[in-house]
Amino acid sequence: MAAPSPHADSGTPHRFSVVVVGAGPAGLTVGNILRAAGVDCLVLETETRAFVERRPRAGVIEEWAVRGLERRGLARTLLERAQTHTACEFRFAGERYRFAYTQLTGRHHFIYPQQFLVTDLLREYADVRGGEIRFGVRDVRLHGLGSGRPSVSYLCPESGERRVVAADFVAGCDGARGVTRASLPPERARLARHDYGVGWLALLAEAPPSSDCVVFGMHPRGFAGHMARSPEVTRYYLQCRPGEDPADWPHERVWAELRERLGAVGAPPLTEGRLIEKRVLDMHGYVIEPMAFGRLFLAGDAAHLTAPIAAKGLNLALYDAFLLGDGLVASLTRGDDSGLSGYSDTCLARVWDYQEFSQWLAEMYHGTASGDPSRAGAARARLRRLFDSPVAATDFAERYLGVRAHDLA
Repeated sequence: MAAPSPHADSGTPHRFSVVVVGAGPAGLTVGNILRAAGVDCLVLETETRAFVERRPRAGVIEEWAVRGLERRGLARTLLERAQTHTACEFRFAGERYRFAYTQLTGRHHFIYPQQFLVTDLLREYADVRGGEIRFGVRDVRLHGLGSGRPSVSYLCPESGERRVVAADFVAGCDGARGVTRASLPPERARLARHDYGVGWLALLAEAPPSSDCVVFGMHPRGFAGHMARSPEVTRYYLQCRPGEDPADWPHERVWAELRERLGAVGAPPLTEGRLIEKRVLDMHGYVIEPMAFGRLFLAGDAAHLTAPIAAKGLNLALYDAFLLGDGLVASLTRGDDSGLSGYSDTCLARVWDYQEFSQWLAEMYHGTASGDPSRAGAARARLRRLFDSPVAATDFAERYLGVRAHDLA
C-alpha cells in the first residue's frame, strides 16, 4: 500500500488503513509494525514531539519484550545503551536479602528509560519508515466504531479546523485518560478496578544509583523502592497516604525517609541528589473487558492499568502492540482476521496474570506497615518462602521476569 505524503494536512485524501491514537510505546510500536509491512497509518498525539520524548515513565523491560522489539527491527539503540539486571534485593528488619533471578531462569531485565524507547520508536516511525504523525491535535473524536467505516476527527493545531480521517481500523493507545477508552459504549465494556489503599511518592533524583540492582525496602514506616534509570538518574518510591500533597515532602524529609526505609547492615549509603520529579500515585489498577469494539482495538493503559508495584505496565503495552500490529497486518494484507478476533482474549489472559502478581507482591511490600499483625505476619512468610523454597523462588522469578510470555512475543 502506498503511503500518503509525509507533510501534515498536505491536501492528500484523508483516509488511512489504520488511525493510531496516542504516540506512546504501544501506539508507536503498532505504527512501526504497520509501516514495515507497507500499511499506511496515521498517528495522532495531543502533546508535542518534544514532550513525548522527555516524559519520564517506566524503565524496566522484560527480556521477551526486548526480543520482540529486536525481531521487528526496533531495539538497536536499546541493546547498545540499556543496562541489564540479573538480581533484585529485599531489605527487611535491617537485613539484606539478594534474589538472583537470572541464576534460576537464565533470563534478565533490561533497564532503559521509557522516554528513550519512545524517542527510538518515534524516530524509526516518522524519520526512517516515513510514517504520518500529527502532534498537538485537540478534541479527538471517534465515529462509527460499530460500523465497517469508522473515522476519527480532530482539531488541527495550526488552523483550528476540524479534520476527519476515515480508516479501516482504529488503534486506541492514548492511555488511561484518553478518548478511545471513553468511546466504548458503557453497555459493552466492563470495568474491573482494584484499589490498593496506599499512595506512592514517585521521585526522580539526579543521583547515580546506590545499588547495582532494584531494591525493595519493607519497613514499618512504609515501603521504599530504588530503581536505576541511567548512570546519572535514579527512580525512588516512598509509600505515603493516597492523595498526599508532594509539597509536604521537601528534600530533607525525602532523603531521611529513604535512608531509614532502605537502611540495612552492609548496605552502601544512598547517593543523594536534586529531586527533579515528585508526584503522588494513588495505587490502583483496572482492566477493561473486552479490549475491542467493532473496528476499535485498545492497547496499553487505554485498556488496563497496572500499578508500578511489579513494573509490568510498559511490558503489557508492548505485548498488546505486538499482537495488535501483527493482527492488523494480517487482516489488511492477507485478509486473515484470526489475530484480531482473538486479540482481546489473548491479551487479557496476560493482563490478569500480571494484575494478580501485582496484588500478591503488594501485600508483601505493604503488609509490614499496615498496622495489621495478620498482614504483617503474612508478608514476612512470603519473603521467607522465597529464600527457603526453591520451588517458590523459581515461581516468583518467572512471574517477576514474565518469562512465560517469551514464546508469545
